[in-house]
Amino acid sequence: MNILSIAGSDPSSGAGIQGDMKTFSAFGAYGTSVITAVTSQNTRKFFNVEPVAPFLVKSQIRSILEDFRVDAIKIGMVYDKQTVRAIHSELEKIKIPIILDPIFKSTTGGDLQTENAFSDFKKLLIPLSYAITPNIPEAEKITGLKIKSLNDMKNAAKKIQKIGAKNVIIKGGHFSLGSKVVDVLLDDEKFYIFSHDRLKFENHGGGCTFSASLCVNIARGKKLPEAIDAARLFTIESMKKATQIGRGLAITKHAKGDDIENQLSNAISKFCSIDFIYEHIPECQTNFVYSVPSPQSLNDILGLEGRIVRTGKHVTVAGHLKYEGSKHVASAVLEMARKFPAIRSALNLKYDKKTIKNAVSKGFQVSSYDRDTEPARAKVKEGSTISWGTKAAIKTRNTPPDIVFHTGDFGKEAMIIIFGKNPEDVLRKTLKITKSFHPST
Repeated sequence: MNILSIAGSDPSSGAGIQGDMKTFSAFGAYGTSVITAVTSQNTRKFFNVEPVAPFLVKSQIRSILEDFRVDAIKIGMVYDKQTVRAIHSELEKIKIPIILDPIFKSTTGGDLQTENAFSDFKKLLIPLSYAITPNIPEAEKITGLKIKSLNDMKNAAKKIQKIGAKNVIIKGGHFSLGSKVVDVLLDDEKFYIFSHDRLKFENHGGGCTFSASLCVNIARGKKLPEAIDAARLFTIESMKKATQIGRGLAITKHAKGDDIENQLSNAISKFCSIDFIYEHIPECQTNFVYSVPSPQSLNDILGLEGRIVRTGKHVTVAGHLKYEGSKHVASAVLEMARKFPAIRSALNLKYDKKTIKNAVSKGFQVSSYDRDTEPARAKVKEGSTISWGTKAAIKTRNTPPDIVFHTGDFGKEAMIIIFGKNPEDVLRKTLKITKSFHPST
């Protein structure tokens, strides 16, 4: 998964481009960057800022978008109106979700956007955003409203949405009273309220951490309320771990993401990037799963609550990752892991005799089962066929097969399932088996 951050450079590495890269890495995503300005600041004081030339901002954006498949974009610090216009001209026609994090002042006291850039920021960048993430002072500046209550936050969110943002998240951390921090999401026309205990210290980098982690979770296909909740919890844990590295504000220290989700999400992104893979997507589409060690039930197996679907000569992820999100491929992994605990990941592909022949020729172990011999009780119980078939395919084996397949039945599509120790192992096998169909790739 590739995420692009368009933001300023922070030499303390607490926020800005450097903070975003740390967040992306914590989620197992690959971060690319476009630097809009260079700041001179530390944990105690802001010194100077110098914008990057607009032509160079444009060139950086083009250089990334023409080479990388970018799954989501975060826009942070944009210092002057020339930078705003440069970003808008490059992004106004793209379909990639954009998370806009308004950044007007640094926690160390510096101005991070000129006053003459503000009207262009509202007119050109806010309408580009899938979601915008202002805090209270930023929302007040954008709307001209004073925000002193939850109802004020909702009214401000509506006003920002009318400017052009599709969705609005207003962070409530700057309210001076109360033991709880309340955040408000306006998702299309529906409000969601999130709250957590207020932390008793200020730190540097929390806002950037939230917007960057939200960007990753949106790229993973999560619905916006779920993406915000994941980003919020990650940010809270990261802020709790903040470390006083310098002599001033503590710097946010990033929490560790869910390694199961990070690995599977990365592998799915790579799978979708394979040029020819659309030819191997079955009619029922593809799922890709990864379990915790020693899974006891489908609750222990992460998969897509949806599918990887064929869209012309490409594939697209429809849905998001969730434990118990997959029934069929996850059932196969559950049975495999019970006998061979090292095998914890799998995906399904369209059945083709040539695929099986290629797998055998590459030295992979292949097993199968005949659905004609399936007991009636398994056929009538939803989800039982895959469990029964996988157990039948491995019953007499002393080593795990790389592939289990069946040739179908009345109303049931023939299928191949590729197994591995982890998602990268499954992806490696998939590429090796299918690449011989496409020797030039």
